[in-house]
Amino acid sequence: MEITFLGTGAGVPSRSRNVTSIMLKLLDESNEMWMFDCGEATQHQIMKTTLKPRKVTKIFITHLHGDHIFGLPGFLSSRSHQGGESAVTIYGPKGIKAYIENFLQVTRTSLGYDLIIHELADEGIVFQNDQYQVIYKTLDHAIQSYGYRVIEADQVGELLIDKARAAGVPNGPLLGQLKQGKTITLDDGRQLNGQDFIGPDIKGRIITILGDTRYHRNAVALAKDADILVHEATFAEGEERMARNYYHSTAKQAGLVAKEANVKQLLLTHISARYVGKTSQQLEADAKKIFHNSHIVKDFDSINLGK
Repeated sequence: MEITFLGTGAGVPSRSRNVTSIMLKLLDESNEMWMFDCGEATQHQIMKTTLKPRKVTKIFITHLHGDHIFGLPGFLSSRSHQGGESAVTIYGPKGIKAYIENFLQVTRTSLGYDLIIHELADEGIVFQNDQYQVIYKTLDHAIQSYGYRVIEADQVGELLIDKARAAGVPNGPLLGQLKQGKTITLDDGRQLNGQDFIGPDIKGRIITILGDTRYHRNAVALAKDADILVHEATFAEGEERMARNYYHSTAKQAGLVAKEANVKQLLLTHISARYVGKTSQQLEADAKKIFHNSHIVKDFDSINLGK
């Protein structure tokens, strides 16, 4: 499980930051990738990486401002010419369906794969299977804006192979049965309970990715005990009034959400073009005053969530 930031800017692209798009790589877990927002030129950003558009199976849109969706026409169209045959499901606020269907109709674009679009309500479970659950809630922005909480299911603990060897379990079917937690009988008549040879369950990881928002209690709820919280940091400390007027957050407010939610790591994105070079580090410093494990991200940064 790995997060790659394809765009970390706010509002308009700059020389150092494209507008918002985040890729959640689940290649080892389920051989797919999930995209969160698709700002203008996202497909160009992908071309500078090893990411494969055909692996994208789901796109989660936080809100309908252009810097979060203007890349959809190009990405969806090009995917047909890049080996993309599997279906893509898009989740987002009311209006995302009309937006996509209109540009497909006006440009007479024909996709070589099925496109499924789900418009969301205020909160609920947006997706769930045996491996993942994705929860969404409404945030506080100028238009409908969502945050998403991706919860990975717990995994059964690994076989304690050294313990099995010490007990005299040979390679072959018996070792496989022990790994499944079954009771086995060795050649000398001893019976071994597989549950005694399985390590503790591996806790599933939690990733929270928020759309644009003021400080809001739903952001804290979505981020509760998350391994990673991705939060906008459009404004610096001292600009709280401006942040509120424009329905955004300061980096310090992002740090407050991280602290209240007891997350492990805060990643700051959606950085205004006013903050370039060393001045952008002030945002990280603002957040660290409240929550130490805060980091500002830049385009093409990748964070691996190892077990």
